[in-house]
Amino acid sequence: MTGGVVAHACEGVWGLACDAFSFASVKRILKLKRRPIRNGLILVGGQATEFSAELADLSEEQREKVMNSWPGPETWIMETHRFPAWITGGRGTVAVRVPGHEQAREMACRFGGPLVSTSANLSGEESKTRQEEVAKGFGSLVDYVLPGSTSTSLGPSRIRVAATGEVLR
Repeated sequence: MTGGVVAHACEGVWGLACDAFSFASVKRILKLKRRPIRNGLILVGGQATEFSAELADLSEEQREKVMNSWPGPETWIMETHRFPAWITGGRGTVAVRVPGHEQAREMACRFGGPLVSTSANLSGEESKTRQEEVAKGFGSLVDYVLPGSTSTSLGPSRIRVAATGEVLR
């Protein structure tokens, strides 16, 4: 997937994924979504070890809370020193999760590193929940639409601050 953008199903909505360290790919996603870079992006990993550097900065209790929620539709904001500004939005934090959706998790595992996974919609518009909607809106603009379906009708993942437990979405 290096350099490419893939549309994929996740727990509650469809997403756009790319290599988190490929600025060209991230720029493509931001342009497709009409999303400002300052907003930051969510990263997914196939397993929690993808985020060991960030998890190491948490207390044992905080780390346990995060680990008990994964895999699943829970995104956690943590301090980071290794992800570029185009991921963090210029802040010292990053939003990460290990998806509960088996296909999304497998995609991240096969890639072997953190992937951007942001909802497949124009910024500010409703998230897409069906493959047909994504194919119609983004099909010709992405490198591949991975066949699949969402596993729940929950909508986007919940976002929480790992240090405080505060729910942001």
